[in-house]
Amino acid sequence: MLEVKDLTRRFGDHVAVDGVSFDVADGRLTGFVGGNGAGKTTTMRMIMGVLAIHGGEVRWDGRPITTEDRRSFGYMPEERGLYPKQPVLEQLVYLGRLHGRSTAAARAAATALLERFGLADRAKDKVESLSLGNQQRVQIAAAVIADPIALVLDEPFSGLDPLAVDSMADLLREYAHRGVPVLFSSHQLDLVERLCDSLVILSAGRVVASGTAEQLRRSGRIRHRLVVGGDAGWVRDLSEVTVVDVDGSTALLELPDESVGTRLLTEALRRGTVQEFAPVIPTVSEIYREVTA
Repeated sequence: MLEVKDLTRRFGDHVAVDGVSFDVADGRLTGFVGGNGAGKTTTMRMIMGVLAIHGGEVRWDGRPITTEDRRSFGYMPEERGLYPKQPVLEQLVYLGRLHGRSTAAARAAATALLERFGLADRAKDKVESLSLGNQQRVQIAAAVIADPIALVLDEPFSGLDPLAVDSMADLLREYAHRGVPVLFSSHQLDLVERLCDSLVILSAGRVVASGTAEQLRRSGRIRHRLVVGGDAGWVRDLSEVTVVDVDGSTALLELPDESVGTRLLTEALRRGTVQEFAPVIPTVSEIYREVTA
């Protein structure tokens, strides 16, 4: 397990990361989300030892993380860390060897990854000749070339087309199924919601929400939709109900507790027919906007 405990980082008088704590469990995909400047990249750089930690600690397997541990991690930085004038396959083999793999093992792994990402025919091309999306594919291959024990990926889906997104998602699931903890950041909240076992939402350098997608949805304000046979405008006269919106026969409401919902439903039935009365569970995107507002 990868553990982040009260992690803090300052740049001058600005506190970029302020007491951030979360866990990335073995075999779990954890999405790290937040707006620009929220502190995601800074946190990831501290996890990887790229930036000094001003407070708190990073733990691996129940103990303080070491440089040797980090060498076995797969890391994808926000800015691409590739050599633009070096051929793709040659570069991946070199990076694999830096991680301790033999030339033959690194070449076999690199070739398999390039085939998987549809880049086998570009193996001898220089990185700078590739499109930005294909460079992103190579960067992903570089992150996993050494069969890492953990993955820390900063915006791995950026610039990828839908097919490449699916291929990348499948790759991350495979590593999770092997028991590898996977932490990645993304601005694509629908993708994070679909893919991740748990999420950490960061705002202004602090964790403002965390948990599974279901836990986050249930922790937000749960509204109810009421659809009646006639006009629903009468709900505005109910003092216990917060009316979010009324559109003809449909009303979107916030209820303080279940007993109010029971009384609301009784009143609606007294007035006529009820076609729908059900909770409206918020999406992760809606929860995100709520907790970061």
